[in-house]
Amino acid sequence: MKFIDTIKNIWKIEELKNRILVTLGLLLVYRFGAQVVLPGIDASQLTNLSNQANGGLLGLLNAFTGGAFSNASVFALGIMPYISASIVVQLMGIAIPYLQKLQKEGESGRKKINQITRWLTIAITLVQGPGYIYNLFATLPSTAFVLESQTIFVVSSVIIISTGCIFAMWLGEKITDKGIGNGISLLIMVGIIATLPLSFVQNLTSRVSGEGGGMIMVLIELAIWFAIILGSVLLVMAVRQIPVQYARRTATGGYEKNIFGSRQYIPLKLNASGVMPIIFAQAIMFIPAAVAGLSDSETSQGIAAAFSDIFGLWYNVVFALLIIVFTYFYTAITVPTNKMADDLKRSGGFIPGIRPGSETAEYLDKIMSQITLPGSVFLALIAIFPAIAVKVLNIQQGWALFFGGTSLLILVGVAIDTMQQVNSYLLNRHYDGLMKTGKNRKAVA
Repeated sequence: MKFIDTIKNIWKIEELKNRILVTLGLLLVYRFGAQVVLPGIDASQLTNLSNQANGGLLGLLNAFTGGAFSNASVFALGIMPYISASIVVQLMGIAIPYLQKLQKEGESGRKKINQITRWLTIAITLVQGPGYIYNLFATLPSTAFVLESQTIFVVSSVIIISTGCIFAMWLGEKITDKGIGNGISLLIMVGIIATLPLSFVQNLTSRVSGEGGGMIMVLIELAIWFAIILGSVLLVMAVRQIPVQYARRTATGGYEKNIFGSRQYIPLKLNASGVMPIIFAQAIMFIPAAVAGLSDSETSQGIAAAFSDIFGLWYNVVFALLIIVFTYFYTAITVPTNKMADDLKRSGGFIPGIRPGSETAEYLDKIMSQITLPGSVFLALIAIFPAIAVKVLNIQQGWALFFGGTSLLILVGVAIDTMQQVNSYLLNRHYDGLMKTGKNRKAVA
């Protein structure tokens, strides 16, 4: 079989094999740490915490951490503080000249930005850590805490949780450097995958037992799930090709009519921002519930309840609108149409029928705006589909999280990115690629 031959070819490439083994080993370390309970807590009395993390925003956070949140684990915060810090730094990069300067300095600037992100991650963990510990006090019975001194437990637990987050961040960076794929994304992906089997079994049990529709309904759900996965793949990979031709420059700075060389294309992605708009919007959606929860007024409590229900109407309406807005925002800062137009002009390239320079930049910007609209709407629909699955199909909330939203898009996006990296190794070593775009390459004697 071709698949088995491809696996054999992967194993023949020493560097690729070592990178895969390093990646699997570090991911195993991360999953092991997610099961290690904080010192001073009786692991047999975490039922209330597990129940709290079954739904709502905390359920989503628990899914991202692979159950570490509900396990009161040393990795309870997962990698999310690092994600939050990265988002803040990217947003600050638009308004702060110093960060803008670092972004233009290449590799040295990127290292400084990464260092700023790490320090900000530590600051965020020192804020979120105490909040998590005091949530344990409010949720678990007093007998679950085996240390006599509450102060010692709080201080030690905050230090351990913060260290766990930093260690997870280090694992992610090591996977990126020494392994295969984006390490941070892979840590989130394995956390999500860890909760998938149990969620499916629980939904299957509820369907088969009682009046849930039986196996017929389960098969329908799986068909819908695979259809959504296919739609997500198309969203991630769909591009619009802009034709580009090259010509010799004349002495006056124009172009000769005789065009030479084959026509090339600029691939503009339908969804150039990936899952970042959803992650941005998801981070913002935590704020209304947190702020409203500080007040005891009836209105504030109503707002807090509405924005704590991730399957509710108003939550998903606001969530979808934020995704569309952030898709445009993130595309604008990550797709430099002006730079693309300048690079084309310097290399003697032009888009047929469009004058080089500012007109090319305006044309590219117009095309990006046109394809970003359907891309952002489709992204928003996939993001809110878990709510539709719960309300319309009556699917259990844990399993519904995999019917779209951040979970599914991260799984699809990270899987495609990792496959593309493996594919490039295979093609460079003259093997057939993993993906259909790969072509047979024979070594030249």
